[in-house]
Amino acid sequence: MNSANKLAKTKWAIRRGMLELDLIFNDFLQEGYDQLSDTQQDDFLHFLLNSDPDLFSWLMGFREPTERDDITMVAIIRASIKET
Repeated sequence: MNSANKLAKTKWAIRRGMLELDLIFNDFLQEGYDQLSDTQQDDFLHFLLNSDPDLFSWLMGFREPTERDDITMVAIIRASIKET
């Protein structure tokens, strides 16, 4: 998938049912997404397949994910949020 198509797909996928997640993911898309490798961008799209309650609880630190790729993505997003 070319980068323009991937970005369009990502912009659509970050639209969530929770305002808090919309805000987090929009900030991440503007602040941290461009620093991701192509593989990490694919991992981010896969990460977004998780349920909103799981994503929210992981990103807020209420729970930790168990899958290695999810753990990595949560760390990347949290680091990006702290930088802004």
